[in-house]
Amino acid sequence: MNDAAHFLAIDLGASSGRLLVGQWDGSRFSLEELHRFSNCGVSVLGTLHWDVLHIWSEIELGLAKYQARFDRAPEGISVDAWGVDFALLDAQDKMIGNPVHYRDARTNGMPELVFSHISPRELYNETAVQTLQINTLFQLYSMVQSASPQLAQAETLLMIPDLFHYFLSGEKAVEYSEATTSQMYSPVTGDWCRNLLARLAIPVSILPRIVSPGTILGPVLPQVWQRAGFSSGFPVIAGASHDTASAVAAIPNLDSDSVFLSSGTWSLMGVETDTPVTTEEAFALNYTNEGGVDGSILLLKNVTGLWLLQECQRQWKIEGREHGWDQLMSLAQDAKPFRSILNPDDASFVFPASMPEAIQDYCLRSSQPVPETVGELARTCLESLCLRYRSVLDQLRRITGRPLPVIRVVGGGSQNALLCQWTADACECSVVAGPVEASALGNVMMQAVATGHLASVREGRRAIARSVTCRDYSPRSGNPWQQTYLRFQQLESPGVA
Repeated sequence: MNDAAHFLAIDLGASSGRLLVGQWDGSRFSLEELHRFSNCGVSVLGTLHWDVLHIWSEIELGLAKYQARFDRAPEGISVDAWGVDFALLDAQDKMIGNPVHYRDARTNGMPELVFSHISPRELYNETAVQTLQINTLFQLYSMVQSASPQLAQAETLLMIPDLFHYFLSGEKAVEYSEATTSQMYSPVTGDWCRNLLARLAIPVSILPRIVSPGTILGPVLPQVWQRAGFSSGFPVIAGASHDTASAVAAIPNLDSDSVFLSSGTWSLMGVETDTPVTTEEAFALNYTNEGGVDGSILLLKNVTGLWLLQECQRQWKIEGREHGWDQLMSLAQDAKPFRSILNPDDASFVFPASMPEAIQDYCLRSSQPVPETVGELARTCLESLCLRYRSVLDQLRRITGRPLPVIRVVGGGSQNALLCQWTADACECSVVAGPVEASALGNVMMQAVATGHLASVREGRRAIARSVTCRDYSPRSGNPWQQTYLRFQQLESPGVA
């Protein structure tokens, strides 16, 4: 691999961040993790923030590790991250405060206020994006409502991955796939919804240019590469900056019969389409159309994923009871099946003080047995998530008219054999798991396309198929999930379906 092309991928998630080096030998990709660090919200004086300066310091540490590990600069560097959150820059291009976390309470009630000016259907027709109160649109409108001095001072808005591209290159732009998560981009005009935003008194002047996936923004700034110990700069590339778009780009054999499922803290479940789907049913079910690569649209549903179990795990650690992931799976498997179920997207699970207590309270309110043990709580979380997948799959089949016999799972959840098997059982269809590192692979692959090492995304997907091994799961006979699914459907309310 000494002659392989090297690409640096910065993959930021809601609970951790990583720097990986992707190597391309002309036929296959390989990934090596160089640096991993924790990432979580920081609550200060009642506001939940992202500590982006901590993230930047970890990125710089990862760059230094790369320089010490390899004897040459990479062919490129790119950042992928979550959607909807943003930073504001002032007239001197300095960051105004720490970006606020999407789980902060400032967006409570904002959709209703926005809809007093713009109808939900008009907003959907314009943006093709599902209404979630965490969306950028509602975050900004909360700042309008509070007469935020930060918003008044702002000259530029950058989404989270674009902020780090700016720190790396000094170039200000928002990448297309990330822009589409904001509920402020119009696929009809291919630009920000300027007239709509003006009606809400959101300053459109702060919105920068939008660039396509695979755009080379410019070289790494000298002060960055010099501080990391490099002897020269290298390109900063806006690949598919939204981690979902990056992950879907890396799914081998994704076709019209396949559902993609990016499984992690959030689960994003959907299909690739050529154009946005804004039918009455898609609108009623609150489906979103986000930007993908190579001109694709990702018709998908955002589902609260492993967040519930991750938060339980965090709470137990605070209480002095640490449970590793393997232990949690074992305890869940041993617990009694289908004892208690819940809707993972219920508002009570957004950011509770104690997730185990929130789950227990939900079960009490819905007249179900209250899970008490670690195994019972873990099983409740996992079974409920699989039932939510079944619900979304049924909706996608109705909206698209496709049979959709295969679910292709990527991300951290793809290495959870229990979750994948239960997904196959609950959905009564085949599950193909892998690659685990889909967002990082998509990040690296888009860099390879941008720099001419690969001719196209299609060629890149074929290369990824040669580079990874996926695992197949089939639904088991004597399936007991159907009766429980009927119970689950009663828990889904129109407000969160």
